[in-house]
Amino acid sequence: MQRPGEKCGLVHATNDTFNLCVLCASASLHNMLTSNTLRHVKTIGVAILCCLAAGCDQTAKLASLADDAVILAFGDSLTAGTGTNKKQAYPAQLQGLISRTVINAGIPGEVSHSGLRRLPALLKQHQPDLVIICHGGNDILRRLNLQQTRDNIQAMIDTSRSHGAEVMLVGVPEFGIFLSSAEFYTELARNNRLPIENTVLSDILGVAAYKSDRIHPNAEGYGIMAKRLAQLLKHSDAI
Repeated sequence: MQRPGEKCGLVHATNDTFNLCVLCASASLHNMLTSNTLRHVKTIGVAILCCLAAGCDQTAKLASLADDAVILAFGDSLTAGTGTNKKQAYPAQLQGLISRTVINAGIPGEVSHSGLRRLPALLKQHQPDLVIICHGGNDILRRLNLQQTRDNIQAMIDTSRSHGAEVMLVGVPEFGIFLSSAEFYTELARNNRLPIENTVLSDILGVAAYKSDRIHPNAEGYGIMAKRLAQLLKHSDAI
């Protein structure tokens, strides 16, 4: 350890030796910290570049769906295909895109607590490998308690999983000045580690050419929905 009166490698005036040595020590410490910081920055930078090169796909993953897998599309009018015919509803169009059986289990006008009661029988009947849940829109339109809606959809997720099915979620927008998915869908997807298509309905219903009325897509809109869900299945490694 350097003592007052000793030189630290720089030329100092005799009377100011101690003060200047302290400054030299501080400068050395600063240089050392700067060097360490640069090393950390370089390490982080390399990690970011590697992440970007790998795609950094944060989509929750699903088990791969066999060619004979069964998918249950569960929901309300947005699943049933209100605004077009059943052959142009998103489940039928999705089936054509992914070459797996997709069962349309949509009931127009259904609220989430009724859907929750209906789901177990469908799971027992069809024994699906995957359930796509697109529910809660009528709760939103009727201004029901959305905490209860969230709890009902959580129960749908739990019930589906208890029957051995994977789950994928579709967020439904709240209808206001801005079309954006109700916040609880994102929360459910995060908490349950589910793949979610959270913007497709907002995107479709924001374009007049893609909808049959204020709240339902037309055949072209449902086609966009099917394509986006097919993409999500690919990104989640299901197909």
